[in-house]
Amino acid sequence: MEMFEEEGAGNTPEFSVSELSGAVKRTIEGEYGFVRVRGEVGRVSRPRSGHYYLDLKDDRAVISGVMWKGVAARQQTLPEEGMEVVATGKLTTFPGQSKYQIVIDEIRPAGAGALMAMLEKRKAMLQAEGLFAAERKRPLPYLPEIIGVVTSPSGAVIRDILHRLRDRFPRKVLIWPVAVQGNNCAPEVARAIDGFNRLTPGGALPRPDLLIVARGGGSVEDLWGFNEEIVARAAAASEIPLISAVGHETDTTLIDFVSDQRAPTPTAAAEMAVPVRVELLGWTAEAGARMTRAMGHRVETRGQRLRDLSRALPRVEDLLNGPRQRLDIMATRLPDGLTRLVDRRRLRLSEVSGSLKPSMLTRGFAQDRAKLGDRAARLQPALSRMVQLRRDGFEARARQLNAAPIQREIRAQADRLEALTRRLSEAQTKRIETGQTRLEALDRLHETLGYKATLKRGYAVVRGADGSVITSAAAAAKTGVAEIEFSDARFSLDGTAPVQPAEAPAAKPKPAKPARKTPPPEQGSLF
Repeated sequence: MEMFEEEGAGNTPEFSVSELSGAVKRTIEGEYGFVRVRGEVGRVSRPRSGHYYLDLKDDRAVISGVMWKGVAARQQTLPEEGMEVVATGKLTTFPGQSKYQIVIDEIRPAGAGALMAMLEKRKAMLQAEGLFAAERKRPLPYLPEIIGVVTSPSGAVIRDILHRLRDRFPRKVLIWPVAVQGNNCAPEVARAIDGFNRLTPGGALPRPDLLIVARGGGSVEDLWGFNEEIVARAAAASEIPLISAVGHETDTTLIDFVSDQRAPTPTAAAEMAVPVRVELLGWTAEAGARMTRAMGHRVETRGQRLRDLSRALPRVEDLLNGPRQRLDIMATRLPDGLTRLVDRRRLRLSEVSGSLKPSMLTRGFAQDRAKLGDRAARLQPALSRMVQLRRDGFEARARQLNAAPIQREIRAQADRLEALTRRLSEAQTKRIETGQTRLEALDRLHETLGYKATLKRGYAVVRGADGSVITSAAAAAKTGVAEIEFSDARFSLDGTAPVQPAEAPAAKPKPAKPARKTPPPEQGSLF
């Protein structure tokens, strides 16, 4: 029995791990080359590479899935956790983790119920962020100068909007062409809203005063681009008031909740954008006529009131008769009054002139002369007394002046100057001594490190005929004449040159120590 088991094990073929994994991979891919799988999306992850990794599950099993970055960019609906989808792709294995997975080529919601569930979830998220709040919605301009329209340039929607605007009130219209369904719908609509907001007011391409995002009716799938989160956030971030006119009156998308105004149809959006020009002209004409009638009635009423008040006023002649009569009376009384005034003044003058006599003038002059002489006699003693008082005050102040305090201040300052001079002299002497000591140390170091001191220790310097130093045997062989320098003399190798004493370096004179400065003699007193 044991031999049989050993022989059976020996006949079983051996596979490497890679060979076995490759065989499994070929079997699965050959058996399930193209499949469609329906299930609920579980874990979803998207690393920096842009690929999607997700799980498809039901109540009994889980299968891993991967959707590459290029495939994900073409999808109309991207997978979200909890969404029921139908994934189409190729079944394969991943040997690195010993698992099988589906490489997804297309992924779609499993039905309208799944789409509506995802829409409600997205709607609840945006509502929680406050994007649907009524207080953030802006009023529409009454008569915009420029209207921006985001729609398809080839559909009937843009023709309906332009026709309605032309009938009601012609305005300038800027059209931003976009795809209104399919995979490119959401990013193009979001870019169009953001692009209109980036325009400069009054520039070469002016910024619109109002935006209309419009599309005709369709199924939930056709209108799904306007339910994407990027479109809703772009509409909420728009600084230009925005009207959403997507679908018919019964169609509802996320952009309807974040826009400033929702129109049931694109035509209704055009009607909301501008008033009726004919009605405005009629209202203006009616208002002008009413204002003209009101002003005429007001002028007539004020005129009648003025006439009534003028009848109660007296006539000009009656107002002037009294003052004119008083003027005549005063004119007749004026000559008599002037005559009486002159007589009274003449009488007063005669009374005053009668009391004036030469003797009175003489007595007056004499009295004034006496007063002047008396004052002149008293002036001289007063001046003398004042001069004497001033002289006494000057002498008292002169006696208070003493040279002793000034001399004390001079001596104190002289002592201070002497102390400062002594400190300066000592500091300068110390500095010179320190420098001299340092110079002597450097001179000793120089003599120690010089080559002359080395020659005294038994070394020699070999020079060529030109006086250059020879440092190798090859250089010595090339030269014809060599000279050796010892510490006391130089010697030529060929014996023809006499022995010359070595040049001793000239001894540097030591700097003399500076004489200590004596303090200056004490200056004499000023007094």
